[in-house]
Order: sequence, then C-alpha cells, then structure tokens
Amino acid sequence: MSSPPKWFTPVAILALIWNLLGASAYLMDVTISPEAVAEMGEAQRAMYASRPAWFVVAYASAVWFGVAGSLALLRRKRWAKPLFVISLLGLIAQDAALLSSPEVRADLMVIVLQGLVLVIAVSLLMLTRKSEREAWVI
Repeated sequence: MSSPPKWFTPVAILALIWNLLGASAYLMDVTISPEAVAEMGEAQRAMYASRPAWFVVAYASAVWFGVAGSLALLRRKRWAKPLFVISLLGLIAQDAALLSSPEVRADLMVIVLQGLVLVIAVSLLMLTRKSEREAWVI
C-alpha cells in the first residue's frame, strides 16, 4: 500500500460529511410527523403519500451505503468500492422514481440538486477506483 496524496484524507472526510447530510435528510424524511405532512402544499403532500415503498428502500440504500463507503474510504479500505456501487444504484433508482413524477420534472431546483448528488456519487466511485489503482487502499 502506498501513501495517498495529502488531499486524500480531507476529501474522504468531506465525502463522509456529505453522506451524513444525506443520511440526516433521509431520517428527517422518514420520521416526519403527520402535522408536518399536513403543513405541506397539496402537490407535495400528494407526492409524499404516493411514493412507493421501493423508493424509500432505494433512498435508504443510497444514503446508508454512501455513509459506509465514505467510512471505508476514510479508513483506506478496498471494500469502499462495492459500497459506493450499491449507493449509486440506490441513487439511480431513487432518481428514476423522482423523475417519473411530472411535478418533480417541473421543479428545476430538484433536478439540479439530484444532478449534483449524482455527480458527487459518481466522483466518489471514480476516486475509489483510482485509490485501488494507486494502491492507496487495502
């Protein structure tokens, strides 16, 4: 195993923080109170209520495997790669569900944010692949 560059650890820490923010958003989403749902706009409430169970599973997979992958990357473990692959697959499934909704497709901010999340997920997977090639992980 060779020593990674100086930027590796700060990037891995940022990856962990990013994925912990996603996990926090997930936990807020699945533990939202009925009162908070009632305060949503009608379209948002309908979209929230109509989400299939597989969407929530995909969302959970994306964030929790992302957290685990980030921890593995920070510890310089080779098994970060399959964790990031599962996270990316969960994100793709989540995005497919989101983008199947006309309300979401009409909301440019949601599309931009999901695009950013996808770019970061792919970038973390690419970093993990580079880490394997450069022998920064074991």
